[in-house]
Amino acid sequence: MASFNKVILMGNLTRDCETRFGGNGTAIVKFGLAVNRRFQDADGNWKDQPTFVDVTIFGKRGEAFARFHTKGKPAFIEGHLRMDTWDDKATGQKRSKLYVVADQWEFVGAGGGREGGGAGGAPGGTPAYEGGAEPTMESSPAAIDETPF
Repeated sequence: MASFNKVILMGNLTRDCETRFGGNGTAIVKFGLAVNRRFQDADGNWKDQPTFVDVTIFGKRGEAFARFHTKGKPAFIEGHLRMDTWDDKATGQKRSKLYVVADQWEFVGAGGGREGGGAGGAPGGTPAYEGGAEPTMESSPAAIDETPF
């Protein structure tokens, strides 16, 4: 059976981007995104249920994202799910973490580099997510240090 792994999220950053560089100089940008699910409860009252998602963006598009996004800013992310597993050094237990690897991003809301806001690219009219293929764990597993931080 075929598989499909695609995630589309729009929400607000929960913290400033953390940027570090892998052994080959590739940027690894990590941040949190809060996404709300709005629904009516049994009494008819509207409620927001937040979900907090960790996101990682690699390479030049990650550096561009970090340049323009800070805590509280809205962002639109398109990517895929990834599961990392490791042994906890302190306890020796197996640990795992599910997160999103962003393949593309767009500005949303006011101040996105285009008059009136909305989806768009980086200031200057260049979409922030375009460019050459960025390395992935599948294409260069030894090139990127994926240790959670």
